[in-house]
Amino acid sequence: KMMQNVHLAPEADEDDLYSGYNDYNPTFDTEDLENDVAFQQAARTSHGRRPPVTAKIPGTSASRPLATGFGSKATLTSSMGRPMTGAIQDGVARPMTAVHAAGYTKAAMRGSSFDPLGQARGPAPPLEMKNSDSSEEKIRQLEKKVNELVEESCIANSCGDLKLALEKAKEAGRKERVLVRQREQIATPENINLDLTYSVLFNLASQYAANEMYAEALNTYQVIVKNKMFSNGGRLKVNMGNIYLKQRNYSKAIKFYRMALDQVPSVHKEMRIKIMQNIGIAFIKTGQYVDAISSFEHIMSMSPNLKAGFNLIVCYFAIGNSEQMKKAFQKLIAVPLEVDYDDKYISPNDDPHTNLLIEAIKNDSLRQIERERKSMAEDYIMTAAKLIAPVIETSFAVGYDWCVEVVKASHYVELANDLEINKATTYLRQQDFNQALETLKMFEKKDSRVKSAAATNLSFLYYLENELAQATNYADLAVNSDRYNPAALTNKGNTVFANGDYEKAAEFYKEALRNDSSCTEALYNLGLSYKKLNRIDEALDCFLKLHAILRNSAQVLHQIASIYEIMEDPNQAIEWLLQLISVVPTDPHVLSKLGKLYDNEGDKSQAFHYYYESYRYFPSNIEVIEWLGAYYIDTQFCEKAIEYFERAALILPTQVKWQLMVASCYRRSGNYQKALEKYKVIHRKFPENVECLRFLVRLCTDMGLKEVQEYVTKLKKVEKLKEIREQRIKSGRDGSARSRREGNAAGDSGGTKGERLSAKLKGLPGTSEPYESSGNKEIGKWASYTFLPSWPSRAYPLGPQAERPKTAARKRTEEDDFADEELGEDLLPE
Repeated sequence: KMMQNVHLAPEADEDDLYSGYNDYNPTFDTEDLENDVAFQQAARTSHGRRPPVTAKIPGTSASRPLATGFGSKATLTSSMGRPMTGAIQDGVARPMTAVHAAGYTKAAMRGSSFDPLGQARGPAPPLEMKNSDSSEEKIRQLEKKVNELVEESCIANSCGDLKLALEKAKEAGRKERVLVRQREQIATPENINLDLTYSVLFNLASQYAANEMYAEALNTYQVIVKNKMFSNGGRLKVNMGNIYLKQRNYSKAIKFYRMALDQVPSVHKEMRIKIMQNIGIAFIKTGQYVDAISSFEHIMSMSPNLKAGFNLIVCYFAIGNSEQMKKAFQKLIAVPLEVDYDDKYISPNDDPHTNLLIEAIKNDSLRQIERERKSMAEDYIMTAAKLIAPVIETSFAVGYDWCVEVVKASHYVELANDLEINKATTYLRQQDFNQALETLKMFEKKDSRVKSAAATNLSFLYYLENELAQATNYADLAVNSDRYNPAALTNKGNTVFANGDYEKAAEFYKEALRNDSSCTEALYNLGLSYKKLNRIDEALDCFLKLHAILRNSAQVLHQIASIYEIMEDPNQAIEWLLQLISVVPTDPHVLSKLGKLYDNEGDKSQAFHYYYESYRYFPSNIEVIEWLGAYYIDTQFCEKAIEYFERAALILPTQVKWQLMVASCYRRSGNYQKALEKYKVIHRKFPENVECLRFLVRLCTDMGLKEVQEYVTKLKKVEKLKEIREQRIKSGRDGSARSRREGNAAGDSGGTKGERLSAKLKGLPGTSEPYESSGNKEIGKWASYTFLPSWPSRAYPLGPQAERPKTAARKRTEEDDFADEELGEDLLPE
């Protein structure tokens, strides 16, 4: 058993004791590969054409004859009997299928980097450059440039830059013509890109039309239409008809629309309908309503739509056919909207996935389109009803009732209530307030939304009629019916504001703004409330917000200027008033306010400009007239001031001061004769006027006239009357004070003389103020006076009537004593 594993050497080799020790697989022999002919041949024939060897697909090694120590070689075979790779059979070497074994090479063992993918050989050689000088390449680049210019032109047009869009379109046209010439030189005309030419010309014509260069647009369209190579060019006659319609050349517009209609095939039904609609509108513009009716009737029979139905009603209204109006209105209401109703957006259950889906589509773009379409339909129906209601029946009320019944039978049921409210509005326009109130009161028992709208209108009507109690009742009803109605809350705030509760009114206005931030009425009234509450900064903030919404509202601009004036910021007030007169340039009150502010700032020239403009638009403002007259007097142009004071005298003929100013202007300008005549006229109208008499005395003395003594006598009389008046006032005041003192001392013991005098003085109007007419005020350094009113005759219960103070007992004798006296120089006016 021990000898079973012992192998004995063959007998032929008995003399070699160490044979077999050098036998090994030649695959691992890498030192003699350079001299191996079979390996080198395989490397030359297959290595360069094979893909790089990866680790996943190991290559097979070349087999060589097994070498022994005696140089003998034997052919090795694989385990399947297949000759090893690289072995020579029948004198033919089998090509090698692999060169590198798993990426290991002799060079790698000598210290070179591991690079199985051959990346060390560097980048691939660059691609062969195209020949840019070739004509085909130039044409291709030019086509690309033309397309880019057309796209840039369209983008500029969509962004609103029409001028840039036209420039790009022109440049595209120039380059396209260069392209056509180059193509004609190197190719036949059949190879010209007609689509590119069509798009360039069409875009150029569109940009001309957008820039309102209609003649150039028409010429460009003519080039396309007349070219027979453009198969669909005839349809562009619709665009030409649109241009003629804008130019109000309706006959040519109709002609081109009909030519386009002939060239549009019947399969394009929608386009034919639109062209026929344009034809109908052109007929309306020319007043050919019968032809327009035929077009719109055809549209309503083939493909009914809202615009065609409304235009059909307008045509029948124009020719006065009430029966056809009714039929057309019914056709308009029957037009399908093709929108989903609100039931689709109501969740049928509590499924969270369904609710999420409904929330997502509740306000998406499709839903917005549906809302817009429905709103447009309601506008058309409401407008048509308001148009035909007064003429389809004997009265507008009956006509409205017919429209309401028709609307109730359609799927626009909610519009019936709006029509009823419009009916009430029509009553208001006809000044029939009772019927309007009756119509609106019918809504008190209807649903909350309609009830709130009707109550809001009723509250507004009663507010205008100053019936605040009724206005408050209906405002409360409107608010209770719909707490989220901003108009109802605003009206409620108005009624509270009218009662003087500005704080509560502000709360209602704020609530209205919370419900609808765009309610400009509530914001304006909130500003007024803050202004009344002297919360100036908050009021200014409200009006500035409102100005951002209503840029050209005169009321808002005036309120802002007024607040800045209250804040004592005249520069800002002037700036806002200047904006205001750009909106209302002929408002005399704004112009006078500007003049006043400039006058306060010391800028007399600007103040004169705006005061004069105010006087030009409204020559009856006494304040403006007075300022202008005083301005001319200050600038020593008294003759010009006369015109303004004469106008003031015409406006207020009972006030003497304006006529005195006219006479004073004559005197200041040196025209003493006219001044004397004017003073005489004033004296005849106002014989008790002291200033007039003083100037008459002065002028007669300076001119040496004989009437001087007459005027001196009259002046004495008037001055004595003035003294009597002053004494009466003084004695009345002394008596009143004495009666108060005696009354306090005597208590209730009985009526004394002072007490009776005090009781008597109570009958006088305003004993604590000087007795002069409310219109007569001081002007310059002279004042005008009037006589005392007569004493009232009354019966007093306490004792006998008090004796009248004898302040004028010697009236007649004093007049006689002074009649012949010369007037001293000290009595003349300075």
